[in-house]
Parts: sequence; C-alpha cells; structure tokens
Amino acid sequence: MKLYLDLNMSLTDEQIALREAVHKFADTALRPAARNLDLIDDPEKVIAKDSEFWAVFRTAYELGYHASGLPVEVGGMGLGPLETHLLCEEMGWGSSDFAIGIGVSGLPFAALANTGNMELIEKYVVPFVQDREARFIGCWAITEPQHGSDFLYVGTEGFAGPKVHAQVSAKLDGDNYILKGQKSAWVSNGTIATHALVFLSVDRDDGTSGGGVAFVPLDLDGITRGKPLNKMGQRALNQGEIYFDDVKLPKELMLIEPEMYEFMLDMVLAMANAGMGAIFTGVARSAFEEALAYTKVRVQGGKPICEHQLVQKHLFDMFRTVEACRALSRNALIYNQMNLPPQTQYSIASKTFCTDAAFEVSSRALGLFGGNGLSREYPIEKIFRDARASLIEDGTNDVLSLAGARLVLDRY
Repeated sequence: MKLYLDLNMSLTDEQIALREAVHKFADTALRPAARNLDLIDDPEKVIAKDSEFWAVFRTAYELGYHASGLPVEVGGMGLGPLETHLLCEEMGWGSSDFAIGIGVSGLPFAALANTGNMELIEKYVVPFVQDREARFIGCWAITEPQHGSDFLYVGTEGFAGPKVHAQVSAKLDGDNYILKGQKSAWVSNGTIATHALVFLSVDRDDGTSGGGVAFVPLDLDGITRGKPLNKMGQRALNQGEIYFDDVKLPKELMLIEPEMYEFMLDMVLAMANAGMGAIFTGVARSAFEEALAYTKVRVQGGKPICEHQLVQKHLFDMFRTVEACRALSRNALIYNQMNLPPQTQYSIASKTFCTDAAFEVSSRALGLFGGNGLSREYPIEKIFRDARASLIEDGTNDVLSLAGARLVLDRY
C-alpha cells in the first residue's frame, strides 16, 4: 500500500526521504520480527542471544535511529521536531513494541548530553552514539511496585506530602549516593539495558517532589534484575524489574536534584507523551490500512465487503480518526520541542487521544475482519493487543487526563 498523503505540502526532499527510509525499515524489519516474536511463549526466549530481536536492534543502531534524539554535536542524528514525528509514526506503524524499545534506549544518554558535562559525555554518550551493535541500551526507570501514574500528578497534595515518595532512595555519602529500592516490572528495556535514567527519592520529607534523576550504569555492584515480563501485548518490548541494594553511584551522575525535579519531570512527560502520540498515530494508521486492504479482497454477499455502505462508513470514520491523530500529535510534538517550558497539557492530550484512537480504530478493524480478526494468522489481533497496552503505559489515560485538566485550569 502506498504511503499516506501528507497534508503538509512543505515537506523537504530530505524529510520525505527520511520518512520513506524509516517506513522501509518498519516494513521489512520491525513488522515481521515483531509478529514472529509475538508468537514466542517464553519472554526470555524473545531476548535470547540468537533471537531476531537483536538483529532488529543492531539494524536500528546501524541506521543511527537509536541516536535520533541526540544532538549532532555528539554524533547524533539531531532530528528536528517534524523529523522526529515522521520517524516515530513510521516506527509505530511497523511495531509499537520495537518503536518504544528503540526510542527509550537513547533517553538516559540524551539526558546526560543535556548537562553539557564534556567529561561524562565523552565517557558515556559518545560510545552510545557510535554503537552499531546494540552494546549500549538505555531504559527509563520511573515506575515502581507501589507507584505508577501517581508519579506524574504534579501539584497535588499527595505529590508534595511526606507520605508518598519513591521506593528507590538516594542518600549522599561522601562522593557517592547510596541507592536502595526497587523499580517495577514495567521498566521498558529493564532486563536488557546497560544504563538507566532513574527517578528516585532524594529528600523523603518532601514526598514525591523531593525527587531526583540519576544516570545509572547498570553494571554497578548491588544491581540485579528480575525476569522479563510475560504480557498480553507489545511482547517484543522487553520489560522487567531492577533492584538496587546499597549501590554506590558517583555523585556527578545525579543529574537532577529536588529543586529542579518537578521541572525535569514536566519536561520528560511532555516529550514522552508527545512521542507516544506520534507512535500510536502510526499504530492507528496500521490498523486502518490492514482493514482497508482486507475489505477490498474479502467477499460477502457477492461482492467485496468494502462495497457495503456500513463498511464504508466504518472505513471513513477510521480514516478521519487517523488524520486527527496526526494533526494533534504532530503539532503538540513540534511545539513542545521548540518551546521552554513546554505546554505539557498538549502532549498529554496527544498521548491520551491517540492511544484511545489506536484502540478504537484497531477494534473497528478487528470487527471488519470478522472471525479472521481473532486469528493469529492475521496481524490485526496483535495490533489490537498492542494498542490496548498503550492506554496504561507512560501514565494511564484516566490519571493523565486529570493531570492535564489541572494544567488547563492553571494556564487558562
């Protein structure tokens, strides 16, 4: 199927070439590997040394996509906001699980690059950017067994109260912070990552707002991992627990301390939610395109079912929804990458709208497949399961909506 018509008539030849290159990678590498890995019952086998999981990661690294969010000054792709959206949508079209895994891999290194500390950049960021074999993989360690979306509810009484704080704590001891605690099984890339961006508690008396953000090499003494999580959807996205038992972290790797924690959380949430909106625009589009192609060849009542009016109504509603997703997610991502502080309510709107839409469109698409939609022989049932996961990850849509509502009330 030909690429969608982009209503932005100002795309440059370079931007079009990027979109087409990422689409080819998504079509030939991400999508078939994600389907194959989805069929593996044991999540440990998904990440085994001989798994095609690693072939996909290595190819992504060879193409430089792991460093798409890092500046050209350190060797990254240095993509602009529009280019970032083009990449994320095409990745999501191919495989939301790989799109998230590859995308989050660069997060700790991008955060470290933003400090401007050249010694640390040379030590950690440059080797990551130059990596072509997926030897260095990042993860975002924020969610915990007792904390999930509540970490994102800035401005509430509970957020600043002493009763609620991160389970992973950091206490300064000379030239090191001592890290203790556990991150939950939902850490993306959790069992395969080499480095983590860890959100933790520095000052428990200030509750969640007394947090900090650390860049943590995961080969330090005292760090252990749980088993890969066995999930309903996004099965090619490795997730698992990380444990910290009296881990000594050099204090220069504490990137953010409590006085800047809320600002950093807002920044990361704005970027992560905008990225999710773009990825799941691609997921919604993939579901629509699968349904469109299927209805053109499936015959019922003596003609292809796309000739039945009710099916046509469903298809147009899906098309309309995908286009609305692209408009919102692209504008939110572009604005918030170009402005400080970000208008995070738009990123939240993008994430919640586009993930809801991906689930709705994939559900409609599955229905148009009829009984075949329930069969694992067709890709739509995987797309449906992957889309359902998105309503929970990176903040559940209900809680994010409440956080977004507070921002709207405060800023308008």
